[in-house]
Amino acid sequence: MAVTTTSQVGAATPTASAVPAASDLATEFAAFEQTLPGKVGMAVVPVGGSSVQVMGGWTTGVAWSTIKVPLAISAIRESGAAAVPFAGPAISRSDNAAAEQLWSLLGTPAQAADAVQSVLAEGTDTSTLVQDRRVRAGFTAFGQTNWSLEDQARFAAHLPCLPNSTKVLDLMSNLEADQQWGLARIDGTESKAGWGPDEAGAYLVRQLGIVTTPAGQTAITLAAEPTSGTFDAGIAVLNQMTAWIQARVAKLPGGRCH
Repeated sequence: MAVTTTSQVGAATPTASAVPAASDLATEFAAFEQTLPGKVGMAVVPVGGSSVQVMGGWTTGVAWSTIKVPLAISAIRESGAAAVPFAGPAISRSDNAAAEQLWSLLGTPAQAADAVQSVLAEGTDTSTLVQDRRVRAGFTAFGQTNWSLEDQARFAAHLPCLPNSTKVLDLMSNLEADQQWGLARIDGTESKAGWGPDEAGAYLVRQLGIVTTPAGQTAITLAAEPTSGTFDAGIAVLNQMTAWIQARVAKLPGGRCH
C-alpha cells in the first residue's frame, strides 16, 4: 500500500520553489507503483527546500553505499588532499576498500561515525544515527546505517550548499560505466547508489541524486526491493522509476543554492 507524506524542517540558506502539483505527482506515483515488480519508495524535495514528499510503500532501510557521500565529504574536510585518492574510487565506482580508508582517516570508529553524522546534521538530517560497529560480517560498519528516504532526501537537498561538497558532487556526476543506471541516466545529474542483500540474500537497491529541472534542482531518493530479490532486478526497477521521473520533470519542485 502506498504511503505519501509531506514534512517540513527549517530551510537552509538557499531558496526553493513551493511543491507544485504535489497531490497530482503522488497520485500518479501511487498508480505507477502498482505496475512495478517489488516494493518501492521515492522522496523528492527542492534543493535548499523544507518540504519533503515521500511516496511509495518502502520508506526506510540500510544505507549501503549511499552513505559514502557524507563520508567522503567528512574525510576531505578532515584530511584534505590525503582523502582525495580514496574519495574518487569510493564514489565513482563504489569501492568499499577506498571507503574504509576514508573512514580510517576520521579516527576511531566512534569518532568517524560522529564526523559523518555531523555532516548529515549540517545537511539538516538530524535523525540518522551513523553505525560505528560492524554488525554484519563482510560488510562495512557505516554501510549498515539505517537511512530513511525522507532523511536522505533532506540531506541531498542541502548537499550542494555544504562547504567542501564540490569535489564529491563532481565525482557523483562522473560515475564509471557500471554505475550508470537509475538516476545516473539523466544528463547532468549527480548521483550515488547503494545496494546489498538482507540476511536471506534478497537485495535492496537504492539511490540518491540531484536532478536539474525547469525550476532549478531537485533532490530525489529512490529505493526498490524487487520481487525476485536480485541486484539486476533492482537496477531494472530503478531504471523504470527514472524513466517515470524524466517524463514528469516539469512537475518536480526545484530550488538552488546561492
